[in-house]
Amino acid sequence: MINVPMLTIPNLFTMVRIAMTPFILYALARGHFLFGAWLFGAAAFTDLLDGAVARRFGGESKIGLYLDPIADKILLSSIYIGLAAGGAVPMWVVVLIFGRDFFILALSAWALRFTTFRNLTPSVWGKASTFLQIMTAVAVMAAEGYHDAVLRRICDVLILTVAGFAFFTAADYSWRGVRWLRRRGVDLTLSQE
Repeated sequence: MINVPMLTIPNLFTMVRIAMTPFILYALARGHFLFGAWLFGAAAFTDLLDGAVARRFGGESKIGLYLDPIADKILLSSIYIGLAAGGAVPMWVVVLIFGRDFFILALSAWALRFTTFRNLTPSVWGKASTFLQIMTAVAVMAAEGYHDAVLRRICDVLILTVAGFAFFTAADYSWRGVRWLRRRGVDLTLSQE
């Protein structure tokens, strides 16, 4: 029998999460915020399940280590696209979040290609930024779904906080890279020729 490492139960939960993403995006873009929130809750539950099953029954796989964070990023990005398409968040927030992610991805790709730096784990600030994005998305879905004016005002503050964290974490990851290069004696000054 051929052993296919991708077909583990945790990876199947992850693939279910990926498969749910277009439905969540569609619901939010159509303004069905509560339905989108319920679907997101179900997708988040699959995330909890895949981690719990992998730890409890030893179903961890190398593919799963890459697939799980990719699924999470696809889901969260799609939620913000759906919220913007549904008029619940301004498009500049989506552009900022994607810009930050692409910037960090470009830094990581540069580091992998041109340096020996391999510690590409998220910083505590990066994790906090992702958590804040998730909580803000949930709050926006609730505010829009229940037409709650007070919660909408709170969401305005949360959205600005998400934007601030996007800038801060991009700067933090850049500074981590600069510190690593300086510890190795790399001259970062621009020559005046």
